[in-house]
Amino acid sequence: MKIAMVSPYDFAIYGGVQTHVVELSNALIEQGHDVRVLAPCTGNESVYDLRAAPLETFGRTIPFVTAGSVARISMSVWYQRKLMSILEDQNFDVVHIHEPLMPMFGLMASYYSPSPTVGTFHAFNEGPGRGYIFWKPLLRRGAVRLNGRIAVSEPAKQFANRYFPGDYTVVPNGVHYDNFSTPTPRPTVYKDDAFNLFFVGRMAEKRKGLKYLLGAYSRLKWRYPNLRLVVGGSGVPDQDSYRMMGERGINDVIFVGPVSEEDLPGYYQHADVFCAPNTGKESFGMIVVEAMAAGTPVVASDISGFRAVMQDGRQGYLVEPKSERSIAAAIERMIQNPAERTLMGINGASSARQYNWERIAGQVLGYYESVLQRQPVPPSLYRG
Repeated sequence: MKIAMVSPYDFAIYGGVQTHVVELSNALIEQGHDVRVLAPCTGNESVYDLRAAPLETFGRTIPFVTAGSVARISMSVWYQRKLMSILEDQNFDVVHIHEPLMPMFGLMASYYSPSPTVGTFHAFNEGPGRGYIFWKPLLRRGAVRLNGRIAVSEPAKQFANRYFPGDYTVVPNGVHYDNFSTPTPRPTVYKDDAFNLFFVGRMAEKRKGLKYLLGAYSRLKWRYPNLRLVVGGSGVPDQDSYRMMGERGINDVIFVGPVSEEDLPGYYQHADVFCAPNTGKESFGMIVVEAMAAGTPVVASDISGFRAVMQDGRQGYLVEPKSERSIAAAIERMIQNPAERTLMGINGASSARQYNWERIAGQVLGYYESVLQRQPVPPSLYRG
């Protein structure tokens, strides 16, 4: 099968959607399919390993605030003709657009694709999607031209269906299960005589909830002096987190900076508990699944994206969002119940198998085949 994989986000920047596109493309290639990736890329140099998938780049991007984060997208229409020509000339069996309603690149691809077209919806927001509301008259034209719609989780499905009703199929994000489950060396920051907590995320983003974990840590530290908190991720803590550490005298948190793909499994595997205190706007609990695959019990906020991949009391504990008291209580229960903690790690490893990329790629292929059996997409808006 010949597949165009379209991303509206900059391939020169690391991001969740870009990673999904790359890993899905690589998994499909491994199964014998011909995949080409189309995406904007500042400087034309991708930070991703696309293996055998050619990357067709479409210029620079600008920062765009979405779902509490900052994404880099192309708002330029100058590449419209190049995009239309590739879609016409290559005669793809399927054009798969990620965030097909994202201005302008994803939206142009959904407008002009002459092939059966599938859109994957990644976004989620507990509140109103103001961008969707504002752009709805324009976006609806792109939405009606999709042959098929995938959502990465039930929350993402509900969010997209709220504004663009249709038939959505849930196919989750994937992980490289073997990478996270295969034993790796212990990071040197972990100590045998300590109870090690691990957090990973972009620290400057308040929705990652670092300040609430710091508050929980400060509550527990005096009762459990061997407790250690290891924080990984890009950037620096937000101002609230800095204030929290100063006011409560938290001076022993270990900040390890960005963690490479090669080192990340070790940080998960050798932590006693992985903590995900995110406050919301997560469509899928990727970090939770990674920790589960590593066999590590989880303390995570009880938000839609995390609730979609774990059960309270089975792979870990789901706690009240933005509550340092609830986070502290869950961590303390983990400290006091090592047998329960071990069982949760086993349960998590078993649950995470369903998200292996080989399996997810098979589900996507099955969906492609069902789409190809339907009526063709409405005529392309391309006029030559």
